[in-house]
Amino acid sequence: MRTSRPVLVALAVVAVLAVGLFFALRPAATSAPSVPVTRAATPPSVLDAGSPAAPVPVKTAAAPAKPPNHFVGSEVCADCHEEQHTGWKHDWHARALSPATKQYAVGTFTGAGTHFKGESSEAWMRRDGGKYLMRTRGADGNLGEWPVQWLVGGKRMQDPITLLPDGRWQVLPVYFHVTGKGEWVDYSEKKQGPLAPDHPFFWANFRRSAQHACLDCHVTGLDARYDRANHQWTTTFADAGVACESCHGQGGRHAESQEAADIVQPAKLGAAEGFAVCAQCHGPRRTLFPMLDAAHRYQPGQRYEANYQPMVLLVGNERSGDFFSDGRPSTSSFEYQALIQSKCHTQGGATCLTCHTAPHDPHAPNEVKPLTKAVAARTSANAATCQGCHAEVVAQGDKHTHHKAAAAQDCIACHMPPVVSGVLDHFADHTLDVPVPQNSARHDVPNACNACHTKETPDAMGQALTKWWPQAAQRQQRRLRLADAFDEKTAAQSRGPLEAVLADTTEAGTLRGAAAKFLARRFKREAVPALRAGLKGATDSTLRSDLIDALGSVNAREATEDLVPLLKDDSLWVRQGAALTLASFGDARAMPALESLANQPETSGLVQPHVMLGQLAMRKRDVVTATREFERALDLQPYNADVLVRLADLYMVQGNVAKGRERLEEALRFDPQSRSAKQRLGMMPAP
Repeated sequence: MRTSRPVLVALAVVAVLAVGLFFALRPAATSAPSVPVTRAATPPSVLDAGSPAAPVPVKTAAAPAKPPNHFVGSEVCADCHEEQHTGWKHDWHARALSPATKQYAVGTFTGAGTHFKGESSEAWMRRDGGKYLMRTRGADGNLGEWPVQWLVGGKRMQDPITLLPDGRWQVLPVYFHVTGKGEWVDYSEKKQGPLAPDHPFFWANFRRSAQHACLDCHVTGLDARYDRANHQWTTTFADAGVACESCHGQGGRHAESQEAADIVQPAKLGAAEGFAVCAQCHGPRRTLFPMLDAAHRYQPGQRYEANYQPMVLLVGNERSGDFFSDGRPSTSSFEYQALIQSKCHTQGGATCLTCHTAPHDPHAPNEVKPLTKAVAARTSANAATCQGCHAEVVAQGDKHTHHKAAAAQDCIACHMPPVVSGVLDHFADHTLDVPVPQNSARHDVPNACNACHTKETPDAMGQALTKWWPQAAQRQQRRLRLADAFDEKTAAQSRGPLEAVLADTTEAGTLRGAAAKFLARRFKREAVPALRAGLKGATDSTLRSDLIDALGSVNAREATEDLVPLLKDDSLWVRQGAALTLASFGDARAMPALESLANQPETSGLVQPHVMLGQLAMRKRDVVTATREFERALDLQPYNADVLVRLADLYMVQGNVAKGRERLEEALRFDPQSRSAKQRLGMMPAP
């Protein structure tokens, strides 16, 4: 059959676009679904049975490998741990996700329908017998009514979830603000601005799916999958909420053996591994393996950096709105990012468990460790927590605080002020630093002094602070330098501060990594010497990874020999980054590393190596390999709109218009604002 001239013209245009696309783009950061990968059992050690009476070693039979572990659910744990299970059931961790029933729903659902109207959203919440429903506009702009099947949280905000016909769990547009006036609010509209149906954060779009944004931290034992052929999601989990196995690891083996060695006790882990148990959810992060890869999901006992990289100041190539100019998180849920840049952590080794207790143990509000009666009689819960490390300072009382008010005697008033926003609520700042009023004047960063003394100027507060605590000036210099480095207002003059932050080995690795990325963004080739110098002494794997990305972003080919040894780095993040960057430089030594990452069973679930191999194959006009690698990347991460568009181009170049259209329509299913997908579909003839 002969191809019509309009189709040939369209194919030619898309082919030109495809060539430019493949040569221009590097693979983006990933996080996605996958085919489960079976972990190899750890080989048993061979025992030496030699003794003076029998000097010749005797081989002994290897101990049988333990069966694979698995999730069993909290009810099985309750059989032996009834007291802990009861304590957990009364903690908010158990309510991280709840069914939409009268027992858990806190929002006002009335018979006639409670009405809410925002700038771009409108909804009516009603109850019909035991069913909860929300009427609002869908993706097509028309009013419809959706059942509320699940509820996220309920301590401060409760978010309703509905299940769509394709299996997506979608977070509906308005939430109930529990700690405010007890009213419905559009949290996303307040944060993102008015939302039209093609906006990524419009409630019916993929970015607002709970599988993508919520469930990893709001359920235990998540296993979410996507059927590409039928465009259907399936989602299962061991428990709704943050249950026993979220912190103690899979319990199947322990339930059968009753052995302590077969379960994780976070308090008995090393500091880094114990920290990771809380950090896995208390700080937005990038995942090494894709979001839907249940086989490689973090398990308690593992190190945080083996699975995650915390988001700090940048999300991809865009500046995040979740941080103040000095690098401190400005938004709630970033407690991990805050604490790891505190001196309490970098010098004192403090982690979440230093101040907080397990959800199932007795505790003060917010899981703060409880007080004994003797301690409670003379101090607050917060001051008692700080006293463990700062007994001498706490004992000074108002001689240290210089304040008479009872509230000002609490350590958190000055060192953890409520300046962190939850959009509608305010939370304590976990960077645990000294106030820096000068940064309020220079960089619009809030400070603890003006949080109480609202009528005073930051300059006046700075003078008072220096008078009472002259030694604070040295501590303040750090935050002043960080703000000078990161603030966009001082970007033109930021090279010196950024290089100083990067070179400071006492600074938090995450902030040094952010400095590396800002140097590359703002100063391009001029940044290369400082980036190379930083890489030589970097002991932090996340910092090494950030430096590799920064060098790649400025095409620093002179750093090639610095990167080659990192192809064998202990960190999989670093090995992957080095291979991708060297490949973008055209260095042949990257190819074996990429092939290994893409094909070894333990790493084949990584997305970026497949994307890069597909791009490299396109440059060689190897259509078969490119198609295979892009399809494999989409098996792992089916919602990657950029890869869907690249693959559509590839099919169009081959003359397979139907498959090209299919991939473009799928790209718009996940990203309604994809310009490239819209552009290509607009050039295609009608089917």
